[in-house]
Amino acid sequence: MDEAGNISGGFMFPEMSPLLPWTVPQSFNTLHFPSNQVHHRDPFNLFPPVPSPYGGLFNRRSSPFGLQDELQKVSAQEIMDVKALAASKSHSEAERRRRERINNHLAKLRSLLPSTTKTDKASLLAEVIQHVKELKRETSQITDTNPVPTEMDELTVDNYSSDEEGNFVIKASLCCEDRSDLLPDLIKTLKSLKLRTLKAEITTLGGRVKNVLFVTHGDQEDHNTNDDQLQYSISSIQEALKAVIEKSSGTSGSVKRQIKGLLT
Repeated sequence: MDEAGNISGGFMFPEMSPLLPWTVPQSFNTLHFPSNQVHHRDPFNLFPPVPSPYGGLFNRRSSPFGLQDELQKVSAQEIMDVKALAASKSHSEAERRRRERINNHLAKLRSLLPSTTKTDKASLLAEVIQHVKELKRETSQITDTNPVPTEMDELTVDNYSSDEEGNFVIKASLCCEDRSDLLPDLIKTLKSLKLRTLKAEITTLGGRVKNVLFVTHGDQEDHNTNDDQLQYSISSIQEALKAVIEKSSGTSGSVKRQIKGLLT
Protein backbone atom coordinates (compact mmCIF):
# COMPACT_ATOMS: atom_id res chain seq x y z
CA MET A 1 0.00 0.00 0.00
CA ASP A 2 1.47 3.40 -0.99
CA GLU A 3 1.16 6.70 0.77
CA ALA A 4 -2.13 7.47 -0.96
CA GLY A 5 -3.63 4.39 0.53
CA ASN A 6 -3.66 2.43 -2.69
CA ILE A 7 -2.85 -1.24 -2.56
CA SER A 8 0.23 -2.15 -4.49
CA GLY A 9 1.95 -5.38 -5.12
CA GLY A 10 1.36 -8.42 -7.26
CA PHE A 11 -2.38 -8.54 -6.81
CA MET A 12 -4.59 -6.82 -9.35
CA PHE A 13 -8.34 -6.54 -8.83
CA PRO A 14 -10.65 -5.89 -11.78
CA GLU A 15 -12.65 -2.78 -11.89
CA MET A 16 -16.09 -3.37 -10.43
CA SER A 17 -18.94 -2.74 -12.81
CA PRO A 18 -21.48 -0.18 -11.71
CA LEU A 19 -24.27 -2.49 -12.99
CA LEU A 20 -26.36 -4.55 -10.68
CA PRO A 21 -25.28 -8.15 -9.98
CA TRP A 22 -28.16 -9.62 -12.03
CA THR A 23 -27.37 -7.65 -15.17
CA VAL A 24 -27.61 -9.91 -18.21
CA PRO A 25 -24.71 -9.82 -20.69
CA GLN A 26 -25.37 -8.14 -24.04
CA SER A 27 -24.84 -11.40 -25.90
CA PHE A 28 -27.69 -13.12 -24.00
CA ASN A 29 -30.84 -13.38 -26.11
CA THR A 30 -33.96 -14.17 -24.13
CA LEU A 31 -35.87 -15.25 -27.23
CA HIS A 32 -33.92 -18.51 -27.30
CA PHE A 33 -35.08 -19.51 -23.84
CA PRO A 34 -38.77 -19.81 -22.97
CA SER A 35 -39.64 -18.13 -19.76
CA ASN A 36 -40.52 -20.23 -16.76
CA GLN A 37 -42.86 -18.35 -14.54
CA VAL A 38 -42.54 -20.87 -11.74
CA HIS A 39 -38.79 -21.31 -11.27
CA HIS A 40 -37.39 -18.00 -12.71
CA ARG A 41 -39.26 -14.94 -11.64
CA ASP A 42 -38.11 -11.43 -12.50
CA PRO A 43 -38.89 -9.31 -9.44
CA PHE A 44 -38.49 -6.09 -11.40
CA ASN A 45 -40.25 -7.31 -14.57
CA LEU A 46 -37.30 -6.13 -16.63
CA PHE A 47 -37.78 -8.87 -19.19
CA PRO A 48 -41.43 -9.75 -19.87
CA PRO A 49 -41.96 -13.50 -20.52
CA VAL A 50 -42.13 -14.57 -24.12
CA PRO A 51 -45.05 -16.97 -24.68
CA SER A 52 -44.06 -20.38 -26.01
CA PRO A 53 -45.61 -21.38 -29.36
CA TYR A 54 -46.49 -24.79 -27.84
CA GLY A 55 -47.71 -23.59 -24.51
CA GLY A 56 -51.35 -23.53 -25.51
CA LEU A 57 -51.19 -27.07 -26.83
CA PHE A 58 -49.73 -28.50 -23.63
CA ASN A 59 -52.10 -26.50 -21.46
CA ARG A 60 -55.09 -27.74 -23.45
CA ARG A 61 -54.03 -31.37 -23.21
CA SER A 62 -53.26 -31.18 -19.53
CA SER A 63 -56.59 -29.57 -18.75
CA PRO A 64 -59.08 -32.01 -17.18
CA PHE A 65 -61.83 -30.56 -19.36
CA GLY A 66 -59.98 -31.06 -22.63
CA LEU A 67 -61.76 -34.33 -23.48
CA GLN A 68 -65.12 -32.84 -22.67
CA ASP A 69 -64.37 -29.90 -24.97
CA GLU A 70 -63.50 -32.28 -27.78
CA LEU A 71 -66.70 -34.27 -27.26
CA GLN A 72 -68.77 -31.13 -27.33
CA LYS A 73 -67.51 -30.50 -30.83
CA VAL A 74 -69.40 -33.60 -32.03
CA SER A 75 -72.75 -32.49 -33.27
CA ALA A 76 -76.03 -33.95 -32.05
CA GLN A 77 -76.73 -35.29 -35.53
CA GLU A 78 -73.54 -37.34 -35.50
CA ILE A 79 -74.49 -38.86 -32.15
CA MET A 80 -77.92 -39.76 -33.49
CA ASP A 81 -76.33 -41.31 -36.57
CA VAL A 82 -74.07 -43.47 -34.42
CA LYS A 83 -76.99 -44.64 -32.28
CA ALA A 84 -79.09 -45.39 -35.36
CA LEU A 85 -76.27 -47.44 -36.87
CA ALA A 86 -75.85 -49.45 -33.66
CA ALA A 87 -79.60 -50.09 -33.45
CA SER A 88 -79.67 -51.19 -37.08
CA LYS A 89 -76.85 -53.66 -36.52
CA SER A 90 -78.55 -55.06 -33.42
CA HIS A 91 -81.85 -55.46 -35.28
CA SER A 92 -80.12 -57.18 -38.20
CA GLU A 93 -78.40 -59.61 -35.86
CA ALA A 94 -81.67 -60.42 -34.06
CA GLU A 95 -83.44 -60.96 -37.38
CA ARG A 96 -80.67 -63.28 -38.54
CA ARG A 97 -80.95 -65.40 -35.39
CA ARG A 98 -84.74 -65.53 -35.76
CA ARG A 99 -84.46 -66.82 -39.33
CA GLU A 100 -81.96 -69.45 -38.22
CA ARG A 101 -84.34 -70.71 -35.52
CA ILE A 102 -87.23 -70.92 -37.99
CA ASN A 103 -85.12 -72.79 -40.52
CA ASN A 104 -83.96 -75.24 -37.85
CA HIS A 105 -87.57 -75.94 -36.80
CA LEU A 106 -88.60 -76.48 -40.40
CA ALA A 107 -85.70 -78.87 -40.91
CA LYS A 108 -86.82 -80.90 -37.88
CA LEU A 109 -90.40 -81.04 -39.16
CA ARG A 110 -89.15 -82.15 -42.57
CA SER A 111 -87.14 -84.95 -40.96
CA LEU A 112 -90.23 -86.23 -39.09
CA LEU A 113 -92.24 -86.75 -42.24
CA PRO A 114 -91.94 -90.21 -43.85
CA SER A 115 -91.29 -88.72 -47.28
CA THR A 116 -91.62 -85.22 -48.62
CA THR A 117 -90.51 -83.26 -51.66
CA LYS A 118 -91.81 -79.92 -50.44
CA THR A 119 -89.24 -77.19 -50.03
CA ASP A 120 -91.29 -74.03 -49.48
CA LYS A 121 -92.50 -73.29 -45.97
CA ALA A 122 -96.24 -73.11 -46.70
CA SER A 123 -96.37 -76.49 -48.45
CA LEU A 124 -94.24 -78.10 -45.77
CA LEU A 125 -96.48 -76.86 -42.95
CA ALA A 126 -99.60 -78.02 -44.79
CA GLU A 127 -98.11 -81.48 -45.20
CA VAL A 128 -97.15 -81.61 -41.53
CA ILE A 129 -100.69 -80.70 -40.47
CA GLN A 130 -102.12 -83.41 -42.71
CA HIS A 131 -99.68 -85.96 -41.30
CA VAL A 132 -100.61 -85.07 -37.71
CA LYS A 133 -104.31 -85.51 -38.51
CA GLU A 134 -103.59 -88.92 -39.99
CA LEU A 135 -101.65 -89.97 -36.90
CA LYS A 136 -104.52 -88.88 -34.64
CA ARG A 137 -106.98 -90.90 -36.70
CA GLU A 138 -104.79 -94.00 -36.53
CA THR A 139 -104.32 -93.56 -32.79
CA SER A 140 -108.07 -93.31 -32.29
CA GLN A 141 -108.62 -96.51 -34.25
CA ILE A 142 -105.99 -98.36 -32.24
CA THR A 143 -107.53 -97.15 -28.98
CA ASP A 144 -110.98 -98.32 -30.02
CA THR A 145 -109.85 -101.76 -31.13
CA ASN A 146 -107.19 -102.31 -28.45
CA PRO A 147 -108.06 -100.47 -25.24
CA VAL A 148 -105.01 -99.22 -23.39
CA PRO A 149 -104.89 -99.65 -19.60
CA THR A 150 -105.38 -96.46 -17.64
CA GLU A 151 -103.72 -95.32 -14.42
CA MET A 152 -106.97 -95.64 -12.43
CA ASP A 153 -108.88 -98.79 -11.58
CA GLU A 154 -112.03 -99.08 -13.69
CA LEU A 155 -114.97 -101.48 -13.94
CA THR A 156 -117.96 -101.44 -16.27
CA VAL A 157 -120.54 -104.19 -16.74
CA ASP A 158 -123.51 -103.87 -19.12
CA ASN A 159 -125.68 -105.81 -21.52
CA TYR A 160 -123.95 -106.23 -24.84
CA SER A 161 -126.33 -108.25 -27.05
CA SER A 162 -128.04 -111.62 -27.42
CA ASP A 163 -126.63 -114.58 -29.27
CA GLU A 164 -128.38 -116.67 -31.93
CA GLU A 165 -129.88 -118.95 -29.30
CA GLY A 166 -131.43 -116.05 -27.40
CA ASN A 167 -128.98 -116.02 -24.55
CA PHE A 168 -127.89 -112.59 -23.36
CA VAL A 169 -124.26 -111.54 -23.71
CA ILE A 170 -122.72 -109.33 -21.02
CA LYS A 171 -119.65 -107.21 -21.62
CA ALA A 172 -117.41 -106.69 -18.59
CA SER A 173 -114.41 -104.38 -18.74
CA LEU A 174 -112.01 -104.05 -15.84
CA CYS A 175 -108.66 -102.26 -15.49
CA CYS A 176 -106.38 -102.85 -12.52
CA GLU A 177 -102.85 -103.62 -11.41
CA ASP A 178 -101.39 -106.64 -13.14
CA ARG A 179 -100.46 -109.62 -10.96
CA SER A 180 -99.63 -113.25 -11.48
CA ASP A 181 -102.84 -114.63 -9.93
CA LEU A 182 -105.22 -112.18 -11.64
CA LEU A 183 -106.24 -114.49 -14.48
CA PRO A 184 -106.87 -117.49 -12.18
CA ASP A 185 -109.02 -115.28 -9.94
CA LEU A 186 -111.09 -114.15 -12.94
CA ILE A 187 -111.63 -117.71 -14.10
CA LYS A 188 -112.66 -118.79 -10.59
CA THR A 189 -115.09 -115.87 -10.29
CA LEU A 190 -116.75 -116.57 -13.63
CA LYS A 191 -117.16 -120.23 -12.78
CA SER A 192 -118.74 -119.39 -9.43
CA LEU A 193 -121.34 -117.30 -11.29
CA LYS A 194 -121.89 -120.12 -13.82
CA LEU A 195 -120.78 -117.89 -16.68
CA ARG A 196 -119.16 -118.98 -19.91
CA THR A 197 -116.59 -116.79 -21.62
CA LEU A 198 -117.28 -116.15 -25.29
CA LYS A 199 -114.43 -113.72 -25.96
CA ALA A 200 -111.64 -112.10 -23.98
CA GLU A 201 -109.37 -109.16 -24.85
CA ILE A 202 -106.38 -108.57 -22.59
CA THR A 203 -104.00 -105.60 -22.89
CA THR A 204 -101.06 -104.93 -20.59
CA LEU A 205 -98.93 -101.81 -20.34
CA GLY A 206 -96.49 -100.66 -17.67
CA GLY A 207 -97.66 -103.09 -15.00
CA ARG A 208 -101.33 -102.35 -15.70
CA VAL A 209 -103.80 -104.68 -17.38
CA LYS A 210 -107.18 -104.21 -19.01
CA ASN A 211 -109.52 -107.17 -19.50
CA VAL A 212 -112.58 -107.00 -21.72
CA LEU A 213 -114.75 -110.09 -21.27
CA PHE A 214 -117.85 -111.18 -23.18
CA VAL A 215 -119.71 -113.74 -21.08
CA THR A 216 -123.04 -115.54 -21.08
CA HIS A 217 -124.80 -118.04 -18.85
CA GLY A 218 -123.27 -121.48 -18.88
CA ASP A 219 -126.65 -123.21 -18.36
CA GLN A 220 -127.76 -123.98 -21.90
CA GLU A 221 -131.26 -124.99 -20.76
CA ASP A 222 -132.12 -121.52 -19.50
CA HIS A 223 -132.91 -119.72 -22.75
CA ASN A 224 -135.64 -117.45 -21.45
CA THR A 225 -134.22 -114.63 -19.33
CA ASN A 226 -136.33 -111.64 -18.47
CA ASP A 227 -135.09 -108.15 -17.69
CA ASP A 228 -135.09 -108.71 -13.94
CA GLN A 229 -132.89 -111.74 -14.24
CA LEU A 230 -130.58 -109.88 -16.63
CA GLN A 231 -130.23 -106.96 -14.23
CA TYR A 232 -129.58 -109.34 -11.36
CA SER A 233 -126.88 -111.09 -13.39
CA ILE A 234 -125.21 -107.76 -14.23
CA SER A 235 -125.22 -106.72 -10.56
CA SER A 236 -123.80 -110.06 -9.46
CA ILE A 237 -121.01 -109.93 -12.04
CA GLN A 238 -120.19 -106.36 -11.06
CA GLU A 239 -119.89 -107.21 -7.37
CA ALA A 240 -117.73 -110.27 -8.05
CA LEU A 241 -115.33 -108.45 -10.38
CA LYS A 242 -115.12 -105.53 -7.96
CA ALA A 243 -113.76 -107.91 -5.33
CA VAL A 244 -111.10 -109.07 -7.81
CA ILE A 245 -110.02 -105.46 -8.50
CA GLU A 246 -109.88 -104.61 -4.80
CA LYS A 247 -107.60 -107.57 -4.25
CA SER A 248 -105.26 -106.23 -6.92
CA SER A 249 -105.41 -102.75 -5.42
CA GLY A 250 -103.97 -104.03 -2.15
CA THR A 251 -100.43 -103.88 -3.53
CA SER A 252 -98.32 -100.79 -2.86
CA GLY A 253 -97.67 -100.23 -6.54
CA SER A 254 -101.35 -99.90 -7.27
CA VAL A 255 -101.84 -97.41 -4.46
CA LYS A 256 -99.03 -95.27 -5.82
CA ARG A 257 -100.58 -95.32 -9.27
CA GLN A 258 -103.98 -94.32 -7.92
CA ILE A 259 -102.48 -91.39 -6.02
CA LYS A 260 -100.60 -90.33 -9.14
CA GLY A 261 -103.78 -90.56 -11.17
CA LEU A 262 -105.66 -88.39 -8.68
CA LEU A 263 -102.96 -85.72 -8.71
CA THR A 264 -102.75 -85.46 -12.51
